[in-house]
Amino acid sequence: MSSKSYPVKGTGLGLRRTLMGPLQDNPSAEIDFLEVAPENWIGVGGKLGREFRKFTEQYPFTGHGLSLSIGSPSPLDETFLYRLKRFLDEHDFRYYTEHLSYCSDDGHLYDLLPIPFTEEAVHYVASRIRRVQDILERRIGMENVSYYAAPGKEMDEIDFINAVLEEADCDLLLDVNNIYVNSINHHYDAEAFLRKLPAERVVYFHMAGHFDEAEDLKVDTHGAPVIAPVWDLLEKAYDHCGVVPTLLERDFNIPPLPELLSEISHIKALQSKSGRDSGSDNGIALQN
Repeated sequence: MSSKSYPVKGTGLGLRRTLMGPLQDNPSAEIDFLEVAPENWIGVGGKLGREFRKFTEQYPFTGHGLSLSIGSPSPLDETFLYRLKRFLDEHDFRYYTEHLSYCSDDGHLYDLLPIPFTEEAVHYVASRIRRVQDILERRIGMENVSYYAAPGKEMDEIDFINAVLEEADCDLLLDVNNIYVNSINHHYDAEAFLRKLPAERVVYFHMAGHFDEAEDLKVDTHGAPVIAPVWDLLEKAYDHCGVVPTLLERDFNIPPLPELLSEISHIKALQSKSGRDSGSDNGIALQN
């Protein structure tokens, strides 16, 4: 893969409020960027707001949204989108991503639900993504999500994702763990799926752990360490896409910071190894 620029570089960590104190007390050179859900911070003031501002002044940030509900039958919440735009601009966020799913219909459903894999849904979702990009005045990335049922399925997941990305002309936040989880739950080859994704649209990777409900049922929880097969798949993702910036997510059962930094160090080691193996400078450049 030829060298390309990304909105961030290196390795990142999902910033949760419980991590703010430890990161303030023991800042780590291993962390190159941070990510938050904007919904958790829009309108937050006082002491917590000031602490957050210190972080956004110190680190490059990306936003990973939770409530855009791009596949919802309800109209886009454009009032929220204008508030989001002000927030992203105010804190100089490098990029914004969301889930290729929906979570509302006349009210929030508090779960990320799968969009039917249909041609009609492709056109519907792509038009909404284009509208979001117009309002935010920036490209956005959509994340491949984990799902446990495929209601109304008329096309394969990979074909649906690629069709949406192409018609919307947006980018891809590639979640490596979600590919693994879905490959077990829906019985397909994870590496073959990965290699059909458009590497040129990838902006960064997500890595996370999951819960083993059964041998043939994995639940995407972000509540456990990354397992060996997912680390192996990350190496294959670097082989396919180049050494893409990579962020570690941990939402539950958050361990002491040194344990998370150990996983981030492992990401850095794989990035370095993959960069050497490809004989490139790893293709990572920071955009100002």
